[in-house]
Amino acid sequence: MSAVVAAARGWIGTPYVHQASCRDAGCDCLGLLRGLWREVHGAEPEPVPAYTADWSEPSGEERLWAAATRHLLGKPIGNAAPGDVLLFRMRDGGVAKHVGVQAEVGSAPTFIHAYSGRGVVESALTPPWARRVVARFAFPERM
Repeated sequence: MSAVVAAARGWIGTPYVHQASCRDAGCDCLGLLRGLWREVHGAEPEPVPAYTADWSEPSGEERLWAAATRHLLGKPIGNAAPGDVLLFRMRDGGVAKHVGVQAEVGSAPTFIHAYSGRGVVESALTPPWARRVVARFAFPERM
């Protein structure tokens, strides 16, 4: 099993808390990714400024995508592997602003994410979710 997936599964059940990134206490989707980075790599690569629930939407700026590009390794969308970071565009024409971690691949793919109202869960990567994936990344090798 991928070290990232094992770490992510340790976050399942963490409540959803906007802007938080503490396992068992609370996190949002970005907070989950930040917490996984700390567990797998150590210190976060850059500070995260405060953000609102509609962040980047008014300007249309792809801030999350740009940050992922700075710190993660881009991959082809169709080249799925456990531990990949998935970037989602939740509505047509909107900015990409949801992230999750691919847990299972194959005939029953799943991903782990922090979801408002549900907390950190492992969800089936069903066609409605899969069609929202706009980018796939991998964590870099540990330095």
